[in-house]
Amino acid sequence: MDYIYHLANASLTLRIVEHLLGNSTLPLAFMTVIHQIDGWVVKVRLRNTVDAEVMEDLRAYFNELGITHEPNIRLRMALWGLETGQSPVDVMRRYQVAVVSHGQPDRDEIEAFRKQFVMGLGYCPETLA
Repeated sequence: MDYIYHLANASLTLRIVEHLLGNSTLPLAFMTVIHQIDGWVVKVRLRNTVDAEVMEDLRAYFNELGITHEPNIRLRMALWGLETGQSPVDVMRRYQVAVVSHGQPDRDEIEAFRKQFVMGLGYCPETLA
C-alpha cells in the first residue's frame, strides 16, 4: 500500500518521520522524501496489507498533516527510479528533483538538508520551517 502526500513544511514532514519511527507495528518498506519549491512530497510504502483500522488511522494521520498528492510524470519517474534501485544522486540529476531521503525514515537527513538549504539562501523559506 502506497501513501503519497504533499506537506507544507519540514516540521510536518518530521512529524511523519517521528510517527513512523514510533510505530514499530507498521510493516514499513520505505519512505521517500522529496523537497519541492512549494513544499514536500512524502511517499510511504507498506510491505504488506494491514488491518483496515490501522490503514484508516494512518490515512487519517497523514490527512491531518497534508493532502494526498498525484505526482506529475517527472516526479513519478523519479519515485520509480528510486524504487528500482537507482541512486538518489542519479535520480536527482536525471529528473531534476531534490531527493532528501529514501529508505528508512531518517530525521537527520531532513534536518541536514534544511540546514544546508537555509545556509545557502541566507534565510529560511516557509517550506523549510
